[in-house]
Amino acid sequence: MYEDKKQPCRKTYYKKVDFDLKLVIIDQIQNGQISVNHPSGKHQVSRSSIDYWLKKYSTLEQKKLGTSKKDEIKRLKEKIEELEFVNDFQQDIIADMELIAGVDMSKKSLPETLEDEIEKKK
Repeated sequence: MYEDKKQPCRKTYYKKVDFDLKLVIIDQIQNGQISVNHPSGKHQVSRSSIDYWLKKYSTLEQKKLGTSKKDEIKRLKEKIEELEFVNDFQQDIIADMELIAGVDMSKKSLPETLEDEIEKKK
């Protein structure tokens, strides 16, 4: 029938990882510093082992912190967008007032960077 025999799959051998390194890896993954794939390649650890460690060693508090950090980042990005909008609006008002009044208010009371931005808007 078949004369060609299939070669057996090579087994990947992984290193033993001490407890402290496991905790460091878990902490870095949960803080978003590295992905699950990163330690797999760097420390020769299987992804399934990393997933197991995450389930086993992650406390409920750490899981709450992980999700709350994502929520905090989202909230801060929204706040940045809001503040940028307010900043642009205020600069527009200052530019309009200067045109109406004919007085350069920005030169007297604002830093040069803001003054330049207001001049561009005129």
